[in-house]
Amino acid sequence: MKKGYGMLRLVQAVAVLFVLFGLYLIFLYSPFYSTLVVKGLNYFVPVEVNQVAAQSQKQAALSVNENLEPGSEQWIARQAYLRVMEEDISKNQSQNLSLIQARYKALQQLLEDEREAEAEKSEQQKIQVPLLANEAAVSEAQADDLTDLLNLKDGANTAQMEEYVDFLKNYDIEAHQEKLAQINNIEFAEDLESINHKEQPVSESEISKPYAIVVLGGGLTLDKNGKDIVVNDYTRLRLEKTLEVEKAYDLPIVLSGVEAPYMQRWLQNYAVDAKLLEDRSMNTCENSRFSSLLLQKKGGAPTVILITDRYHMPRTRRLFALNGIQTIPVEAPMPQQLTRWRPSVQNYDHSRRANYELLATLRDVWFGSSDCREVP
Repeated sequence: MKKGYGMLRLVQAVAVLFVLFGLYLIFLYSPFYSTLVVKGLNYFVPVEVNQVAAQSQKQAALSVNENLEPGSEQWIARQAYLRVMEEDISKNQSQNLSLIQARYKALQQLLEDEREAEAEKSEQQKIQVPLLANEAAVSEAQADDLTDLLNLKDGANTAQMEEYVDFLKNYDIEAHQEKLAQINNIEFAEDLESINHKEQPVSESEISKPYAIVVLGGGLTLDKNGKDIVVNDYTRLRLEKTLEVEKAYDLPIVLSGVEAPYMQRWLQNYAVDAKLLEDRSMNTCENSRFSSLLLQKKGGAPTVILITDRYHMPRTRRLFALNGIQTIPVEAPMPQQLTRWRPSVQNYDHSRRANYELLATLRDVWFGSSDCREVP
C-alpha cells in the first residue's frame, strides 16, 4: 500500500514538473521573458565606477590626431610615452598615469622649443642644399632609413628612446614648475594643478560629459557572394545607431572588437571616419579593458557613450565601470523585433540572448572572466 502511494506521489511530482516546464517553454517564446530578464539585469547589475581605475582617465584630454612624422623626435617621444604608460598600467595598476601624461606634455613642449630654435638658426645660416644627387639612390636610401626608424633599429634612435623613457619616469615636475609655468599651454597648466591637488575629485559635470562614442562589434559574416567578409546584422544595427548618435555629438568614435576594421569601412561608406580602432579584443571583457587602455593612451575619457544591444548593455556597462569609465547607454535594435504577446520564434531569439547575458553576467560577477587577457 505504501509502495503504491509512493508511486502515485512520484507520478504527481513528474506531472507538475512537466506542466511547469511546458509553461516555461511558452513563456520563453513570449515577449515577456526577455523583457523581464533585461529589467532584472539593469536593476541588479552594479555600474559604479572603480575610482582607482578612473584615475587613468582623469586627464580627459582625448585626442585622435596623431600626425607625427615617423622617426622624428616627437614620434620617438610618443613611442617612449606608450611604453612607459603600458609598464605603469601592468606593474603599478595605473598609479602614475597622470604624472606620466604631464611629463609627456612637458617633453613635447621642450622638443617643440628646441625644434623652433634649430629652425631659426638654420634660417639664419642660409645653408644651400645641392640638387644634383641621384634621385633613385636618394629614394632607396630614404626607404631604408624609414624602415630603421619605424622599428627603432638605429643606435642613435634607440639611445634617444631610452633618454625619453628616463625623462618620463624621473622628470621632477615640481622642481621645474617655474620654468614650465612659462609654457603657454592652458591644458598643461590644468594638468599641473590636478597633480598638485590629487585629493580633489573630478566634478560631476566633468564626469557626465561624454568624450567619445564606443561601439562594440557584434560579429562578422560572409557577403552574399560567399567570399567577402562583412559585418553581420548585429554589428550593422549598432553602426546604424552610431550614425544617428554621431549627428548629435561631434565626438571621436572608438570601434571595439576584431570586427573594427570592417566596421570602419562600413562607416566610411556613409562619410563617417572612425579613427580609433581597438581590433584585438575577442570578448566583452577584452572589449572594455582594451578600449579603456586605448582611451588612456589618447589622453583619457572619464565618460563615453556606449552603443550595443539591450541584452549586452548591463554586463558591458559594469565591465567599463570596473575599468574606470562611466557609460551613457544607447541601445541598438536587435535584428528581430519582439511580437506584442503571441509566442513566436523571433521572441525566442530575444530570450536566447537574454539567457546568454544572464548566465555570462552571473559568471563575471561570481567568478570573473577567465579568458580575458590583461593587455592586447
